Amino acid sequence: MAPPPSTGSLGERFMHLAQTLQFGWFVGHVTLLLCTLRYGLSYVTFHPYSTWARYSYRTAFVAAAATYGIVVYKAYRARARAGSRQQGGPMALAGDENVQYLAMALVWLFARQIPLALLPFMVYSVFHVATYTRTNILPTISGPQQPPAGASPGGRPATKASPTADTIGKFVKEYYDSSMMLVASLEIFLWFRVLFSAIIFTKGSWILLGIYTVFVRARYSQSSFVQSAIAQMVARVDALVANQSTPPIVRQGWDTVKGAGRQATDATDINKYVGGQQQPGMKKAQ
Repeated sequence: MAPPPSTGSLGERFMHLAQTLQFGWFVGHVTLLLCTLRYGLSYVTFHPYSTWARYSYRTAFVAAAATYGIVVYKAYRARARAGSRQQGGPMALAGDENVQYLAMALVWLFARQIPLALLPFMVYSVFHVATYTRTNILPTISGPQQPPAGASPGGRPATKASPTADTIGKFVKEYYDSSMMLVASLEIFLWFRVLFSAIIFTKGSWILLGIYTVFVRARYSQSSFVQSAIAQMVARVDALVANQSTPPIVRQGWDTVKGAGRQATDATDINKYVGGQQQPGMKKAQ
């Protein structure tokens, strides 16, 4: 992320900042948050399909697609400028987390409304907005700090320290891991929500289930948070099934489900197709 401009008037600094692609990315995340809050207001007042609710819901995913599209475009442009010959094939492209979230944002944009689908994107946006505000917006507002006596006249002016920026930094550092676990849990719960829709044969739900299952499988191969969330869920079910009052047929059924899950996980390991270059937990979606 490029540093904010540190010279000129406040208006000039903001104009310089607003002309960057990264500022568009920031605006997209802010729009996503505002639309999610507006849709949440309609949802809690039992009007999830009102005109404003539908508009807010769709606009949130338009904003999500725009933000992830910007990240994917910038990554492609950076590789092109560097003269990289290995832009990656289709499987490598599919292994990019930002491409995955871009694809899912587009899927949710055109699928029927499922409120839970907004929440993972909203959590990501909270941290992206907070980080961009700390590293770009606040330094742009505060302006350059007066250089100390004897400093090199050609040196870049330092920005003023901000208590607000420090508070935001502490918030991000303290709650990032727990929030990523929340995102992982929400994505898993969302899978069960889509599964339920498929079971009751909601229109288009089986196609949506197939697409979202591929997405969750990819997230499992790349995210240590998703792996931990699934491991915790399995451990809880194991504890319940281990109770002596549990019928043997239930235990056998759960063992069958776990065995089938392991086989499906091994058979769909994306690292087999992208050369094992992706490592769990090493990247985060933008």
